[in-house]
Amino acid sequence: MTKTILCYGDSLTWGYNAEGPSRHAYEDRWPSVLQAELGSGVRIIADGLNGRTTAFDDHLTAADRNGARTLGTALLTHAPLDLVIVMLGANDMKPQIHGSPAVAKYGMLRLVEIIRGTDYGFGWKAPGILLVSPPAVSRTDDAEFSQFFAGGQEASRQLARYYAELAETTGTGFFDAGSVAETTPLDGVHLDAENTRAVGRGLVPVVRKMLEL
Repeated sequence: MTKTILCYGDSLTWGYNAEGPSRHAYEDRWPSVLQAELGSGVRIIADGLNGRTTAFDDHLTAADRNGARTLGTALLTHAPLDLVIVMLGANDMKPQIHGSPAVAKYGMLRLVEIIRGTDYGFGWKAPGILLVSPPAVSRTDDAEFSQFFAGGQEASRQLARYYAELAETTGTGFFDAGSVAETTPLDGVHLDAENTRAVGRGLVPVVRKMLEL
């Protein structure tokens, strides 16, 4: 039976390319790489939104960027699901959002609660959960991005530790994307094609183990 995975994230999941700027080719985005590696027995659904936070408002665009508010809709739209991969937190590091890795952890906890607490209907069980900490924000000469993510270098480096602790206490899976990829100095936040592909490849053994593939 085909396994279905929802990849819920921000611009790193959407495939934002700092060169241009533009969007990475479909085959270069990490959910697409994960799909190619896992094969036809798995169906990957990529739900990435530029600027999405874990559970906090950002009214700079018409889209609702609050991940906690839109997650339930995504879950029921794509149900039944076997696994939800959540890679969020980079946008939480913006000082105008909150800029705290500890607070981002509680935003992720809220997402875990939503995934497990949703009534999926039809006798469907809640899917497994894999929390992914994004690669840390890095130094950039881009004046606008450096202001948007002021203080983000130090704060984002702590996300992996906080998310690992959360995964331990809630019994979810965990993967540190920063262990296989790093952000581009073009804007300090996003991934070039090779690094977003690396995230997809890095997730393969973790997903295989969680879904017993």
